Amino acid sequence: MFCCLRVVRRLCLEKILLQCIIQSRTLSGADAIHALKPFYFAVHPDFFGQHPKERAVNENSLKRLNGYLENLQKPGFHSFKPTQLTFYVREREPNSSNVQESFSTSGFRAVSFTLHTRDLLSTVLDILNSCSLSTEHIQSLSVNSQPHKEAKRTLNRPIKWDKTYYSFTGFKDPEEELDQAQRVETTLTSWLDDNEASAVIKLKKSLPLREELERLKFELSRQLQLSDIRWQRSWGIAHRCSQLHSLGRLVQQRPEVLKNVKGRTVVFTERSGMSAAGHVMLGTMDVHHHWTKIFERLPNYYKLQERLLFLEDRISQLLGGIQVIYVEELQPLLTLEEYYDTLDSFYNKLLDSRLPFHPQSLRGLQMILESDRYTPSLHEFGHFTIPTVCDPATLRWFIIAKAQEARENLKRREEMMITEKELIDTSAEKFSLDRLYKEPSVTSAQMIDCCKRLLEESLPYLQGMHLCISHFYSVLQDGDLCIPWNWKS
Repeated sequence: MFCCLRVVRRLCLEKILLQCIIQSRTLSGADAIHALKPFYFAVHPDFFGQHPKERAVNENSLKRLNGYLENLQKPGFHSFKPTQLTFYVREREPNSSNVQESFSTSGFRAVSFTLHTRDLLSTVLDILNSCSLSTEHIQSLSVNSQPHKEAKRTLNRPIKWDKTYYSFTGFKDPEEELDQAQRVETTLTSWLDDNEASAVIKLKKSLPLREELERLKFELSRQLQLSDIRWQRSWGIAHRCSQLHSLGRLVQQRPEVLKNVKGRTVVFTERSGMSAAGHVMLGTMDVHHHWTKIFERLPNYYKLQERLLFLEDRISQLLGGIQVIYVEELQPLLTLEEYYDTLDSFYNKLLDSRLPFHPQSLRGLQMILESDRYTPSLHEFGHFTIPTVCDPATLRWFIIAKAQEARENLKRREEMMITEKELIDTSAEKFSLDRLYKEPSVTSAQMIDCCKRLLEESLPYLQGMHLCISHFYSVLQDGDLCIPWNWKS
């Protein structure tokens, strides 16, 4: 009996000791990353490749979240501003225990939350709880964080003055400031007041690099007789210059292999090959050897592209003259081979069904093919979005029923694009902007609404700046100001 009591006593002491260790522990940066693993799997942009708008939102929010987490780890950093974030979170599968496999690709939901915590543990818990993700893997830290904070407050408690102290001295009450910041919604003018100075400093610092980028781009385009040089992602100016320097070195080392690229567009992206749009893709993580192989294989790519155009033409004939298009801004980045396989599969399906479309009855209409959908739809821009697995009979009924609406949408799109360009030019001129542009995920309707409201404002802060219309407020590393299209005045 006494032996059993000794065992119980020892176990109790070990439990108390473990609790003390946990209570004295502070969450490190590595711990935070590990604790947020389910969150990263739920929102990582790579899982939203076929949803460019949601991918762009998550990329932007992750940048701002990482900046917030970095600031939390800086010693002596106390100036925190509440940060509002929005993420598209993939829905969880109901019966999966594996983190990597527990999220489906069929659906997602938008989640918005505001961070105002001053330690890593509370921040991690806020993020996971806001996204309805499990916190069991850090439950012990969550349960014991409050006693630890209380103990710390007892040992090293800052002076907390009575409210009358701030009224008498005129000093600002920090708690009141934080509460007010959380209640007041960010406005365009207030955000520009707070961020214009830092943007100007970054912009001035980036000007020499911007000039270098334009020089490199012009020289390489002229030397290789390129149609254009682009980037899939919004890499910084220094990163882009580095990529052009790499291409320039390859030109010097192997000029003979680059003759095949004449008249083409080169796109720096995540993988090498040729895109569905016919652009030469250079993977930024690939070495010169991989790039050289791509340039050597270009003649074969051009032959495949001819076969692809033939397939598009055959599909068009089978569907009453409707044009098959590929929209880079709205579709996932596909290689030429991937897109050809998609077209070939769809073409064979149409051949078997022999849909009775009247020749050229749908001429002037457009459609894109997508492999991740199950029902056809009509986009606001006027083109049909057709799933490759769509039932032919359903497809025919849908296209015929929506044909007139599609023509009206196409006409409206042309009018909106003209209006959008006019408003961009007028806004850039009024505010003396060096550049005004938008993210691909911002629609023409959103851009038009944004510019119309901007023209009603007086914003001297913007003179000489680069302004990007986005979904969030942020200052890019090269000084570009990003504001949401639906900013508040």
